[in-house]
Amino acid sequence: MRQEFSFPSKSRTELAATSSIHPVFEVKDECSIIPVSSSLANKKEVEKSPREQWKRRFDFLLSLVGLSVGLGNIWRFPYLCYKHGGGAFLIPYFISIFAAGLPVFLLEVTVGQITAQGGIAAWNICPLFRGIGFASLVTNFCLDCYYNVILAWALYYLFSSFTSTLPWTLCGQWWNTPQCDNGSGLINGTVATDPAAEFWENRVLGLSKGIEHLGPVRWDLALCLLLAWIIVFLCIFKGIKTSGKVMYVTATSPYIFMFILLVRAATLEGAIDGIRYYMVPDWSKLADVQMWADAGAQIFFSYSISLGTLTALGSYNSFHQNSFRDCLAYATVNTLTSLLAGFIIFATLGHMALKADLSIDQVAESGPGLAFVIYPKAIGMMKASPFWSVCFFLMLLLLGIDSQFAGVEGFITSITDFYPRLVLRPKLRILFVGSVCLACFLVGLTMVTEGGMYLFQLFNHYAGSRIILLTAFFECIAAGYDDGAKRIGGHMKKMHGWGLGVLPQVFWCVISPVFTLGLFIVSVVVHEEVSYERASRTEVYHFPQWSIIFGWLLAACSVIMIPIIMVFELLRTPGTFSQRLRTLSHHKLTGSQLMRLQGRKTENDSSASTDSSNSRRSKNGLTNVETQTKVVAKRFLNEESTSNNLN
Repeated sequence: MRQEFSFPSKSRTELAATSSIHPVFEVKDECSIIPVSSSLANKKEVEKSPREQWKRRFDFLLSLVGLSVGLGNIWRFPYLCYKHGGGAFLIPYFISIFAAGLPVFLLEVTVGQITAQGGIAAWNICPLFRGIGFASLVTNFCLDCYYNVILAWALYYLFSSFTSTLPWTLCGQWWNTPQCDNGSGLINGTVATDPAAEFWENRVLGLSKGIEHLGPVRWDLALCLLLAWIIVFLCIFKGIKTSGKVMYVTATSPYIFMFILLVRAATLEGAIDGIRYYMVPDWSKLADVQMWADAGAQIFFSYSISLGTLTALGSYNSFHQNSFRDCLAYATVNTLTSLLAGFIIFATLGHMALKADLSIDQVAESGPGLAFVIYPKAIGMMKASPFWSVCFFLMLLLLGIDSQFAGVEGFITSITDFYPRLVLRPKLRILFVGSVCLACFLVGLTMVTEGGMYLFQLFNHYAGSRIILLTAFFECIAAGYDDGAKRIGGHMKKMHGWGLGVLPQVFWCVISPVFTLGLFIVSVVVHEEVSYERASRTEVYHFPQWSIIFGWLLAACSVIMIPIIMVFELLRTPGTFSQRLRTLSHHKLTGSQLMRLQGRKTENDSSASTDSSNSRRSKNGLTNVETQTKVVAKRFLNEESTSNNLN
């Protein structure tokens, strides 16, 4: 049973105020904590089985790679690198990694590892900023709903690839228009359209005129979406017992397909020209503010920051797991994967441009247009094109599926740690996981209608937009406020056996919050409203004003949770405003978390059977776990008191 208490270091008044927030313990003096009521504690706490942990240390690193190395590495990074001056783009990219990406990434993982809690409960460490967990949860839910739609498209193309002739390479099909041109060119004129573009928009999407015309559900896509969610459910319904094993396949096998495609792309005529466009630096681009905004945003999207998932995955670590080493290894893998994907994409586009007698500018694209129009068209020009098509869409599917089930697992962990009754029995967890998958599937059905692509663009542009930068800013403030960065740094030293010195204070208190807030402001200044460029037509679709307002509301519904819960906590806490602020901003840990820091075994650290005496009450009504908690609390408060006297 987990007993909660706080450990402020100031006056007895503050101690009393704090104990009223966490009424499981009453503070008698600065070195004594006793339980108020066993019945009250039992009402507040839920007896649960020991927390699962990764069976192998390598499992955590694989889970990070599976979560964050995904479709953005394939269809976004290469295009941004080309768009912003090739190799010159790597300068703001690496600055963003070291200034904000890696520090915030490490912060989220460390908070999860210290608290052994998911994205919501972990931020109880700083009650004033509890809303961070809820903000991350809302963003994560929106991403889970629309991300699987991409996997539904990939499944559709994968199934369509098992044929002697790829259906998007020829005209004359029932979905083609009279303007279809199946020559070697792309959309090269105002009349002719490309068969790959028509297959995508007319056959797969059945694209309507606009978001005002959602139309009926495309049932072939709906079945693919259902299959994608069934796969996700089967991967996570037993928790990390199943997902940890599946990750060994889904996180590693995409690299096999990537190397196969790289070898094939490197042998194509015109590949060198494509790579030159991709990597040759244009140093004049460094003065472009948009490039810096795109570089920072790419890091946050690619690293899956501010979604609560990193905290959830870190919570399954053993206490002494070297998370700092894992984060550095992950950053290296992520960057190398992005660069590798760029070589594959642009080598292929170079061949495509040569065959079509076009420039790279006319074929380079990002997003779904690259994955489902441009690259399939390029594959159609290769010999044995169905084989290469199967390889490409299997790679997309595997890259996406592990990102998806890791994201959903993070969402579920955040909720079940906040409300543990949902997983008291294995059947309850299975039911809850199934309910979450069903809810996301039903929301996703709106995006496989005839106008679903427009709704997908709204979710993609706003729900998973630069608003996560603001959430990351508040995470840094929560970590750094009231000497919090120093405390977390001290916890890391106990976890790893060595510390990072003043680096946590420097980055979490100064560099990272300034960088993320500045990046958010710049991204708002250079922001362009969402639009959709139809692949089979020359005009650009501009969204109506009401849909743009809906998009901004979608973005705001996550970050607004932070001030709402902050106000709620201030209102329900007794004392003057300054006392409330001090009480809520002081970092707090539960009894079991303190025992982890003291090197003691708790229910979360071992699944071994406990002694029968732990189930019986001692004379003063305390279990052994509660007694250990009391002793640790006394020791901690004594250390705090001594430190204050010396100061």
